Amino acid sequence: MTVDEVMAELAELDNPAMRAVNEKHGDDHGVNLTTLRALAKRLKTQPELARQLWDTDDSAAKLLALLICRPKIFDRDALDAMIRQARTPKVHDWLVNYVVKKNPHAEELRTTWFADPDPVVASAGWALTTERVAKRPEGLDLPHLLDLIEAQMRDAPDRVQWAMNHCLAQIGIDHPEHRTRALDIGERLQVLQDYPTPPGCTSPFAPLWIAEMVRRQNT
Repeated sequence: MTVDEVMAELAELDNPAMRAVNEKHGDDHGVNLTTLRALAKRLKTQPELARQLWDTDDSAAKLLALLICRPKIFDRDALDAMIRQARTPKVHDWLVNYVVKKNPHAEELRTTWFADPDPVVASAGWALTTERVAKRPEGLDLPHLLDLIEAQMRDAPDRVQWAMNHCLAQIGIDHPEHRTRALDIGERLQVLQDYPTPPGCTSPFAPLWIAEMVRRQNT
């Protein structure tokens, strides 16, 4: 398929009701993600088509691009440019999780993005840091991360605050030696304490999140 043919199919799949729901969460597309994944499965890996779709000004096309690209072929500068173009939450999340984390430049970008003045970019750095906290903590200064979270999370921009909070919870969940301090920071800062949580879901409030995940680990 050509990029024009793909864009035409995406336009047909756009659902106004779904778009309205997505817009409440900061996203600007109306394509069902399950349907989008099915289209990606049909297209298979196509790096050149992925590049053309990413270069459009359409979030559904960018999401599809992330599903059919080859993550390891991007160089550092390309990924840095892409993260600065990923302004909607879902595109940002998929770019970090489906592409950057699988790329050999991920650690270099983590340390670069971590302190970037752009909150969208900084949140990507924190997301990559949380990945390391959970899977490869060797070499990370966890007390320093807790210092930063304690000092900055309460007043951080929303995207950075959410990412910092995830990192705080992950430290408390995976590192018992830092759990008491992580819980204390969460209790004192009260970030996301009142976040609406559907029945049966785990609250993003760090003390509740940590307690629930530790309970599951011990059952």
